[in-house]
Formats: sequence, structure tokens, C-alpha cells
Amino acid sequence: MKKFFLFVFAVVIVGTIEAQIKTPALSPFQKIEQKVGLTDVTLEYSRPAMRGRTIFGGLVPYGKLWRTGANANTKITFSDDVEIGGKALEAGSYAIYTKPSAKSWEVMFYSDSDYGGTPDEWDDNKVAASLTAEVYPMPMAVQSFTMTFDDLTKDSANLGMIWENVYVAVPIKFHTDKAVFASIDRVMNGPSNRDYYSAAVYYLESDKDINQAKTWIDEAISMREKPSFWYHRQQSLIYAKAGDKKGAVEAAKKSLKLAKEAGNDNYVAMNEKSLKLWDGPMTADK
Repeated sequence: MKKFFLFVFAVVIVGTIEAQIKTPALSPFQKIEQKVGLTDVTLEYSRPAMRGRTIFGGLVPYGKLWRTGANANTKITFSDDVEIGGKALEAGSYAIYTKPSAKSWEVMFYSDSDYGGTPDEWDDNKVAASLTAEVYPMPMAVQSFTMTFDDLTKDSANLGMIWENVYVAVPIKFHTDKAVFASIDRVMNGPSNRDYYSAAVYYLESDKDINQAKTWIDEAISMREKPSFWYHRQQSLIYAKAGDKKGAVEAAKKSLKLAKEAGNDNYVAMNEKSLKLWDGPMTADK
């Protein structure tokens, strides 16, 4: 009987632990995904509320480093390089830290973006970009901390920060024209050697028109000043599948030579095996 009561007690304890009460977060998490031009921007932050408190100069002291939100630090991610405060910012993720004052905020994009708040030891070398942003008064109180993407154009946006009766904007420049021009050049100049190579290999591996694959792999190789051993390796396989034994052997020998020069034993072994199959005894050095 004692064991039975201990068992029941254990079940009750486990059930109590698993059945914890769920309540709304005081500072709910928000994730915003925004495309500016051709660049994807993702913003992740938590939104504290005023709840009758004085925010700037009170809850958020002037001149002190702030995580720019609640809970974990605010994080922004760019899919392409951008420009902030006249400084280039590489594609990647950054924590946004601020030092608010009554008339302006210092805004910093910190390269180490995974903190539960502010860094234990601040490292100026990790400040990838920074600027001073003017404070604009709001005509009404905004209860929850809010971040926005405002004044969008094809190559710019303002990262807005709003709380209490304050609005601050961080201008971000995007290199949309550069990306578009590069895309135009790629299309107007026709497929690259890598495009031809990828298409040929896909046709080979998917059992599609092998003669088309042969045309494409030849084009890919002709476009390269120094074709790599893996290009000639795929050429040899395509030629073999197309029934061109002579071409397959010739391509395998080129791949073998280049693989030896590159010290790639794996490709050396694969080519030697193919040459034995296609050309009888090893004739790679003929």
C-alpha cells in the first residue's frame, strides 16, 4: 500500500509540473520580414510596454547602453551588403544597440548578435557601423516599443524606433542598382560556363538528352581559360554515355592529368578506373 501511495504522489507531482499555467508575455516577440529592392531584411525584437512608467530618462536611462527592446537583444539580418552611416555593412546578422538621449540616439550595429541582452564586455571592434539619429517628438504616447521600416524606395529605407513620445529613424542604403546591373549583364551576356556545366550534369544524371548535355559541357569547357579536372571528368562521363568512346578517353586523360597536378587522389582513382574500362590497359600517359 505504501508503494501505491508513493506512485500516486509521483504521478501527481509530474502532472503538476507539466500542467503549468500559460500567460501572455509582458514583452511579446515580433519578427518582421521586409524586402527592399532585391535585399531581404529580417528584424527580430521584443516589445516592452510603458505600463505607466517614464521610459526615456527613466526606465531607459539617458547615455546608457540599451538592448533596444526587451529580453534578448534586437537582431537585424541583411541578405546583401548595405550602407549605414556612410559605412559599408556586409550581409549577415547584427545586434542593434542604442544610447538614447533627449535630443539624439547613438545607434550601433554590433557584429556579435547572440546575446541575452547587452554584452558583458563591450568590444568597439565589433561595432560594424554606427550613427547618431535625431529624436523627433510624437504628438501622442505610443504604449508599446515599436520598430518599423519606413519611407521605402527601391534602394533605401528608414529603420524606425518608436516608444513613449519619441521617434528615431536610421537611414539604410541598399545597393539595388548594382545588383540589377549585375543581373542584366549576366542575362545579356548569355549563360556562364557554370550555367552550361550545371545544365549538362543535370541532363547526364537525369537521363535526359545526352547529345544536348554533350553540347553544353563542351561549351562550358570552351568558356574557361583553364578548365578544372571536374569539368573534364563530367565531360568524359557524358561522352561515354553518348557512345563516344574516343572522346570519353580523351576527356578522362585530361581530367587525370589535372587531378594529379591538383593532388586530388579521389579524381585520380576515378579517372584511372574509367580509362581501364574504356581504353583497355592503362594508357593515360600515352
